[in-house]
Amino acid sequence: MSKLINVKFPFKDSVKGFFLGMNEDDDSAIKSDLMHLLLTNVGERYYLPDYGTNIRKHIFEPNDDITHSEIKSEINEAISKYIPNLIVNEFNIEYKEDDDYFAMIKFYYTISEGVFERDDELIIKF
Repeated sequence: MSKLINVKFPFKDSVKGFFLGMNEDDDSAIKSDLMHLLLTNVGERYYLPDYGTNIRKHIFEPNDDITHSEIKSEINEAISKYIPNLIVNEFNIEYKEDDDYFAMIKFYYTISEGVFERDDELIIKF
């Protein structure tokens, strides 16, 4: 039997009815941890009331540099507290000029575990 680390994200339906898949490697586990952290509203998780971000509250905010700055600050603060071995190398918020309701957050990050480091990326579309 392989080692199971944490719950996969996003949740997926299966023929057998299993809605919670499990991650079996560190890279996918950290990516799932990051997705859980970003998409959990602050105050939503029991016993960790400050866990998460409130990036979804920005959906109806102006799509401008001030809002992007608030999002970046919120995300960086949450990551440094809850996933300290993740180093954000590059963080971009892209939007379409002709579509006020589209935003895409791109992360390029390094996972640092002492001597070993590896790079990965994550894209979230709103």
